[in-house]
Amino acid sequence: MSDFSTARGKMVDGQVRPSDVTDLRIIDAMLALPREIFVPGDRRALAYLDLDLDVSEGTSKRYLLKPMVVAKMVQAAEIKSTDNVLVVGCATGYTAALVGKLTDRVTAIESDPALATKASDNLASLGLGHVTVIPARANDGASARAPYDVIILEGATEIVPDALYGQLAPEGRLVGVFAIDGAPRVVIVTRSRSDFGSRPLFNASAPILPGLERPPAFVF
Repeated sequence: MSDFSTARGKMVDGQVRPSDVTDLRIIDAMLALPREIFVPGDRRALAYLDLDLDVSEGTSKRYLLKPMVVAKMVQAAEIKSTDNVLVVGCATGYTAALVGKLTDRVTAIESDPALATKASDNLASLGLGHVTVIPARANDGASARAPYDVIILEGATEIVPDALYGQLAPEGRLVGVFAIDGAPRVVIVTRSRSDFGSRPLFNASAPILPGLERPPAFVF
């Protein structure tokens, strides 16, 4: 355990703080959360490395995003303790746990039912039972619990996720990696009373979330 604790501190000091993550709530949460429990046993030694970590246990590939990317996205979302938050594509639940340290109103969706169960178990083991995990496709969201003040994509999208936009509350924020055109980058989308606006934040790559892939091109 002490080795993981040391690795956790090195992750924060070597990857997160140097990337202009200054929100102490996020720093403290990342220092407290045992990222290794969200990783299959044979890959736990990789839990704190600067990579998108494969946590698949079945046929569909699923990942935990790089710690730095997660931290910067969560910081950009400016989550308040009263916010209602949706985490899309939560995999084994790490980002959902991080968000659950910031607010008591968190819903996480995951298209792989086995991973959704694993995420629920991980969150319960950490006393984060207020984070509700629902098996659902990324492009569907979780409309029954909308509107959301914040939506975070734990992966990239190659399409404009209109259904998720529709689940944002007025003044709500959606943050994720957009790989629609040009270089992939983290974008924040904000909703006003009558429209949506977007702003690129930083370049970042991420695996595409199932359900948010670009439709296959028609070939004559």
